[in-house]
Amino acid sequence: MNLRILFAGTELFPFVKAGGLGDVMAALPKALRALGVDVRLLLPAHPALKQAAAPLETVLTLGDLMGGGEARVLLGRCPAGLPLYLLDQPAFFHTDAPYAPGGDMPLRFGSLAWTAAHLGRHGDGQGWKPAIVHVHDWHTALAPAYLALGGEPRPRTVLTIHNLAYQGLFPPDLLAPLGLPAACFQPDGVEFYGKLGFLKAGLVYADRITTVSPTYAREILGPAGEGLEGLLRLRNGRLRGILNGVDGDIWNPATDPLLPRPFSLEDLPARLPAKLALQRELGLREAPDTPLFSVVSRFAPQKGLDLILENLPWFQAQGVQLAVLGQGDPDLEARFLAAARLHPERVAVRIGFDEGLSHRLYGGADALLVPSRREPCGLTQLYALRYGALPVVRATGGLADTVVDATPEATREGRATGFVFGEASPGALKEALDRALSLYRNRHDTWVDLQRRAMAQDFGWTQPARQYLELYEALLASVD
Repeated sequence: MNLRILFAGTELFPFVKAGGLGDVMAALPKALRALGVDVRLLLPAHPALKQAAAPLETVLTLGDLMGGGEARVLLGRCPAGLPLYLLDQPAFFHTDAPYAPGGDMPLRFGSLAWTAAHLGRHGDGQGWKPAIVHVHDWHTALAPAYLALGGEPRPRTVLTIHNLAYQGLFPPDLLAPLGLPAACFQPDGVEFYGKLGFLKAGLVYADRITTVSPTYAREILGPAGEGLEGLLRLRNGRLRGILNGVDGDIWNPATDPLLPRPFSLEDLPARLPAKLALQRELGLREAPDTPLFSVVSRFAPQKGLDLILENLPWFQAQGVQLAVLGQGDPDLEARFLAAARLHPERVAVRIGFDEGLSHRLYGGADALLVPSRREPCGLTQLYALRYGALPVVRATGGLADTVVDATPEATREGRATGFVFGEASPGALKEALDRALSLYRNRHDTWVDLQRRAMAQDFGWTQPARQYLELYEALLASVD
């Protein structure tokens, strides 16, 4: 392994996870190592990670970082074998909640970004130094700024935007505590409408920028740019969308221990027990012919879950069961729970994060609803495809890149894998639901054909990893 890459982020499946970033941080480095890339990870030393990566050795002592007390870098290995650096700074990182609230949040993640830059510039003291530092989302996006403002020589940098809506905006008086020069607080630097922008800094100073789907890379140059579209258009020549993948070692219905029994593309009838078991688990009426649609989502406005709530009368009128798993916005939680209390045999809602139940929802539901207003990539629809739960999605971001609408033409040509709608409105979602239900009830053989085609799709990490390797090699060969 010659090419050395340092990944810096805040989540790592299955130990510390709040969303899809944790899946990417676990799977993409593994796929890159399979291609011969020497990838190492840097994360905060959350208790679960310290336990998982043991035994640990101290490789760097950094002193007091950002006022958070003595910091050191520990080196261990993930159970998957990846070398893992942990920033051990107990004042900042003492729980397994990656985004625990608190006034120290900007300094906490500033410390992590500074450490990524330090490892990038100086190495770990044991002979390992990366050629590229690859950071993820706003929490580590200051690292390219620290490196660029610190002069040459330095490693090259890549920033991946997993969701542009989360930018890390803080008061400008944190500039000095974060160790940033006053001169960089300007529109061409880290300033964003009078605030210090972590993600803005990464977009300005990173050598290359990626997003998690090609369509999202185009969308953020316009109205989806969250106020950063002008900067992104200026940097468009260094922006690339690379679709996320699915870790087939974890997301495989033929080997998934979280399902009541395995099933596969070749043995699709064996999927039925998963549906019946799911109905029992959720307290829904156990009925193999009753369509069961599901939601696995963070509850946030951009996810479009209000469109589902507006269509609850449709579920009742059509006799369709709805199973919902997620957490987040209190109003959305309350509205879904109220629907479950009103219609306990038709609607089941579980608030929280439950990895096992999410697998059983993909494996047992007939369809998965993802009506997002914005979806940079989306992983739930990829899991659903792999497990034969046909996705009903809005045509945005990675949803548009991964699901082929079951139009008559696409179905006839053998390309359809789900149901896609355009406008972010209850009526547009209802039209897609009507089409899905009609196919399920009136042309079930065609529905099964779509399931088989969905499960046959290859959204593994090998191709995305090759695209990242191509990007790394081009970056190192460039003179910009």
